[in-house]
Amino acid sequence: MNDLLDRANDMGANRYIDTRGAICEPVAFTQAVIDGLAPGGGLFVPQEIPHLPLEEIVSLAELPYPARAAAIYRAFNIDITDDRIDQLMDISYGDNFDTPEVCPIVSLDGDMHMLELWHGPTSAFKDMALQCLPNFFGESASKLRSEGALDEEFCILVATSGDTGKAALEGFKGVEGVSVGVLYPDGGVSDIQRKQMVTTTGDNVHVWAMRGNFDDCQTMVKRIFADDAYAEELAHAGYALSSANSINWGRLLPQIVYYISGYAELVKSGAVAAGDPIDVCVPTGNFGNILAAWYAKQIGVPIEMLMCASNENRVLTDFINTGTYDISSRDFVLTPSPSMDILVSSNLERQLFELTGRDGEAISGWMADLNRDRAFKVDKETFARMRNAFRSDSITNEECLAAIKRVFDEQGYLMDPHTAVACCVAENLKGQNPVLIASTAHWAKFGDNVYRALHGLRPGEALPEEVACLTGCQLNELIAEETGKQDIPAGLAGLDSMEPRFTEVLEADKQATEAAVSAFVSEQR
Repeated sequence: MNDLLDRANDMGANRYIDTRGAICEPVAFTQAVIDGLAPGGGLFVPQEIPHLPLEEIVSLAELPYPARAAAIYRAFNIDITDDRIDQLMDISYGDNFDTPEVCPIVSLDGDMHMLELWHGPTSAFKDMALQCLPNFFGESASKLRSEGALDEEFCILVATSGDTGKAALEGFKGVEGVSVGVLYPDGGVSDIQRKQMVTTTGDNVHVWAMRGNFDDCQTMVKRIFADDAYAEELAHAGYALSSANSINWGRLLPQIVYYISGYAELVKSGAVAAGDPIDVCVPTGNFGNILAAWYAKQIGVPIEMLMCASNENRVLTDFINTGTYDISSRDFVLTPSPSMDILVSSNLERQLFELTGRDGEAISGWMADLNRDRAFKVDKETFARMRNAFRSDSITNEECLAAIKRVFDEQGYLMDPHTAVACCVAENLKGQNPVLIASTAHWAKFGDNVYRALHGLRPGEALPEEVACLTGCQLNELIAEETGKQDIPAGLAGLDSMEPRFTEVLEADKQATEAAVSAFVSEQR
């Protein structure tokens, strides 16, 4: 373990390059976190990916979770001192999580193991990164200011399909020198998710609904980031844009940690023997969560197969199975798992960069094709490497709800719809290895569809009149009473008593959105 903890002392700080080859000089971790998106639209990745011996990975189970995270950050040789990394991790993973384990594993029959990533303050897996990123963002900003490389404040602009928004608001609220604005699709998130966002407290936060779907929100954020004239306008006001979406490497690194930690926990519990392979199944929309598992595999975790689980928006499944990414005529489907209702998967760019041997020219070409034609096709060699690393399947809305009921009836484990997608796909693709399933949200975030599942209702079917009149909180109380699952997190249970603060709905128009962001920023002065 000392080798792992002291690795950064023996090597210079790791530097970061971008996926499109647009930057001339690699940047430090702190600069990559502050910038979020690389100049030219590419995404930052580390020049060097560390490799850890198996014994060091397994020995992480001897440490509390904050120390495990600190050890992995040291292995990446970030340009923050060891002592400060320890302090920031203690803050990130302290009593803001409802269990000292932070992300416990619950084992089900059939060698399936649920990695519960939703024990943070917003009850979704995004907390695993967004309780951490704000601390490292603030530290990075302080470091750059002390070096004279930074003098502006930041506007963090976030697109969300439901969970990232609240996690970012909760993580960044009250952070000095940072304002946070969130765009979510109007009508495209659950009632609980919407209430979580619009009732957020804090003077440095703002939330807008946007007419359209998540891809419209995400595209809007990318267009604003690419608007040099608007960046100059904000600079005159003393602000720079940055991101808390998974395009920011500071979001991805904490996710790598929990897959490494998860394997160590499986060995400690006796579920697997040290060195034996596991498979990992992830419900995937923007590809960041499963990409983190791929990086964990490169670092040394014995992961054999990565299973990409899709809902009816199966663009990733079709891509992994054919090598063609095509959304030119694909319909956007509303499903019981709204946080996966995504057609443009931003983090796939990082994965393809790695699979091409870090060919920025190829990535630039494919991303240009996607922007122009809404489609691209990878070469045979890249497709072969992808097929060697990934398997993918999608399930229907009906199968998703059926899985929730079946697993609860048979094993007493209540899943949210996103976890149900992964569980079902894991069952479909399972081989001989134990499977670690990313359980991404508490069931009470999606009570309407959990109720449909438990009562045999079809996806989208109207709830009974006496149920439809309930608020999301009241419906969760009913489900808890019926199932005996009296574990509704306090942050969800108390939403009805909180007044909505944000009601504005924006058109999917860049000029109007920039005007709204500017008005928010001006209020911060």
